[in-house]
Amino acid sequence: MAVETQAVKKPVLFTALVMGAFGAFAGVFVGAANGSVPLGVVIGFVLLAAIAFAAMELLDPKLEQPVKWGLVVLMAIFGFVLSGLPGALVGAIFGYIFGVLIYWVGMGRYRVPLPPYLTAGQVMWHYSFRTLCGAILVFLITPILVVMPLSFNAENFFTFTPEMLRLDPAGYSLKHYRDFLTNSEWTSAVWNSVRIAPVATFISVTLGTLAAIGLSQSHVPGKRAIMVVLISPMIVPLIISATGMYFFYSKIGLVGTYWGVVLAHAVLGIPFVIITVTATLVGFDNSLTRAAANMGADPVRTFFKVQMPLILPGVISGALFAFITSFDEVVVVLFIGSAELQTLPWQMFTGLREQISPTILAAATILVVISIGLLTTVEMLRRRSERLRGMSPG
Repeated sequence: MAVETQAVKKPVLFTALVMGAFGAFAGVFVGAANGSVPLGVVIGFVLLAAIAFAAMELLDPKLEQPVKWGLVVLMAIFGFVLSGLPGALVGAIFGYIFGVLIYWVGMGRYRVPLPPYLTAGQVMWHYSFRTLCGAILVFLITPILVVMPLSFNAENFFTFTPEMLRLDPAGYSLKHYRDFLTNSEWTSAVWNSVRIAPVATFISVTLGTLAAIGLSQSHVPGKRAIMVVLISPMIVPLIISATGMYFFYSKIGLVGTYWGVVLAHAVLGIPFVIITVTATLVGFDNSLTRAAANMGADPVRTFFKVQMPLILPGVISGALFAFITSFDEVVVVLFIGSAELQTLPWQMFTGLREQISPTILAAATILVVISIGLLTTVEMLRRRSERLRGMSPG
């Protein structure tokens, strides 16, 4: 069977059907915004299939750039009719994407970056899998993207006001962020979280790193069972862990105390440290520690001079996960904490239950930004760790 090694123009029917599928997918969102998902799917399919047919069958392929920009203008007008200026912006973005896709599919350019021996079914699976992953990503991230602009609402509402939808500057305000930074309830909650999370993280990192190094030794008996016990806090439902901690801590007088909350959060963070440090130790060369011992270094000096520099990316990654776990945790602190130890997530929970304040959206946006920054740091450290261990090119 012949295989394609370069871009070849595809049958018009194939291009129209594929673009119709893309249009139907976009129609789900447009239809949901206008109150009729089935109608949006149908219109999206027919509209994109017709445009693709016209571009590939009726127009000269040399007119690719004019067709692309014409589609941007057409979709912008269509969006403006449906939703005004915001709809026009979204429509222009969709128009540009669809303009690129029409010629990418119609001219067979999707074949160029792939190995020439792939069959049609394998090519379809290659792109279908990536499309599915993209759709899942959109489904997961859309609620976060909705919350962030709502935090700038000038009104005390949890919905987009007409002024916001028109992109009117009068509909936007920083007053909820101002309330978050000046209201004593919110500032005290932030201060409690800042006091608790770093200490809990330090305990988690210290105990988790030592446990991971110990469990990496081949002579440790029953290390599988020990590992299961140590990571059980991230497996057992949190409400069960919180209940057990409450009954145990109440017996030793730690309920409602600062150290009670710190130790509870440390217990929740230790599994993340163990997992990340253990993953880093997989590629660790134990001959380095034996060489250090032969040269007269004691175990402590060997750890800090040989092991720690190599496993440091895993340690820092585990610390970041432990910090996020402590900073975002609310269930355990409801059981173990007190009125004087209300953390930021507890304050957000209370705000949702007792008073619907959009300040919660401002706090959530700040937490999202912090989480994105921390996770970006984790990814950078992961790549650095791979380079240090020779698992990826420098």
